[in-house]
Amino acid sequence: MKREQKQHSIKRFFSSPLFVICTSILACIFIFSYIRSYKKEYDIKKEIKELEYEVQSLEHKKIESLEILEYVLSEDFVEEKARTELQLKKPGEQVVRILNPKEDTNIEGDSLEKTFPLNNPVHWWYYFTHK
Repeated sequence: MKREQKQHSIKRFFSSPLFVICTSILACIFIFSYIRSYKKEYDIKKEIKELEYEVQSLEHKKIESLEILEYVLSEDFVEEKARTELQLKKPGEQVVRILNPKEDTNIEGDSLEKTFPLNNPVHWWYYFTHK
């Protein structure tokens, strides 16, 4: 009889509202903890992917920078800069300079136009007759 009474009290405990409430609370705590850890893991994986992309981008920039540095240190770059910025030439080399038509104007016409502004027909007359 004691054994039967003990089994009856165990059944009664497991079917009691207190047990159902406690197990529901524990289940909610476990589910909440699982969801929170899953979200953290998702955020970490997302951040890892972003950092991997950034690493690839920086490696690409590094390769481009090294190529630019290699070109800047080359003789071709030095020669190009000497020709364009310093207007130097190699020994024995002939240089031809092509003037812009605006730079190649008649000095007399410029001084005449500065002192007396010309109207359009007179300007054309000087253009055709003073060449």
